[in-house]
Amino acid sequence: MELWTMANKAAMLGFIIVTSFLAHPTSEIDPWQILVYLLYLAINLTILIMKKRNDQQWFVGLSILFVIASGLILDPLFLLLLPINILELAFLAGKQPVVVFLCMLLPFFIVPPEWVSLFLLTALLSFFLYRCGSMLTDKLGRLEAEREKQREDLYRLTCTLNENHEYFRQSAYTIQLEERNRLSQQIHDDVGHAVAGALIQMEAARLLMATDQDKASELLRNAIAISKEGLERIRVTLKDVKPRPEELGINRLRLFVDELSARETVTATLTFDGDIDVITPIQWKIIQQNATEAVTNALKYAKATVISLEVRVLNTFIKAVVTDNGAGAEKVVKGLGILGMEERAASAGGTVIVDGTRGFSVTTLLPYRNE
Repeated sequence: MELWTMANKAAMLGFIIVTSFLAHPTSEIDPWQILVYLLYLAINLTILIMKKRNDQQWFVGLSILFVIASGLILDPLFLLLLPINILELAFLAGKQPVVVFLCMLLPFFIVPPEWVSLFLLTALLSFFLYRCGSMLTDKLGRLEAEREKQREDLYRLTCTLNENHEYFRQSAYTIQLEERNRLSQQIHDDVGHAVAGALIQMEAARLLMATDQDKASELLRNAIAISKEGLERIRVTLKDVKPRPEELGINRLRLFVDELSARETVTATLTFDGDIDVITPIQWKIIQQNATEAVTNALKYAKATVISLEVRVLNTFIKAVVTDNGAGAEKVVKGLGILGMEERAASAGGTVIVDGTRGFSVTTLLPYRNE
């Protein structure tokens, strides 16, 4: 705001200088008049340099007295600077806009009649500039405060996100350790004891084979029974560890589509055809990752409302297509997402076809052996 006021005073001082010289083009330059101009500039530059508000008010008051004296003694044009200096003093004092405007009109009675209209115009323009500057300064202050608050919120959210990520990572690692410990303990308790018992029975049967064949046969039967029980326990343990069907293959895609429809404002569908049992886990992983990338792009850029996933097993290759009804693109620019899909498909001998003419579609083709 100080710079706006200084520019206003400089413009008015320039107008006074030009008007004064144009009114007396043939007369010599009055050195006192030049000295007054320079002193006025020096006083007001000092106001701009001062840091404390009280010191600024004192110098503004000095500038007002200097203007009044110069206007009454040297040139009445100097009185046109009064509204600007009074406005500055009222601004530093924190007065209300109405009070500021009334204060600007106080010197009205000491202005010569021929300059009254120009004085009023100067007061109105200066007040208008002051109000506009104040409004813009307040708006900039609010925007700066809001930006600072958003920056703090973003920093806090980033810290929280990093903490959550670290917590999830540690939780996943802890769960893995607990699962490994559980499996180790279960194998030790169930399988280890069964194998140890069977070995003891077989060792005893070997020692009794020459002296008591009936007892040796009984011990062997016991060892066989214990071994069978151990194998059954191994089978049960592995069955519990094996991933559930809904976590694999087409069921995992079906879960992905259901979660997409529930989480986003889109209609997602999944269709499949052919013998999907021939699709290997590696191929399912590529199909899943490419589908996830294609859906992410559709939601982020295409603004789609309908997304369709299709998996077809044909004679010599597997075809996985993701289509949407969003804004397409006549010329497809390959970003990191599309390049990543191509690399994943190429690692299994396949390829990716992207088409943006009607909506957007991403087709993943993977070969397989039809035996």
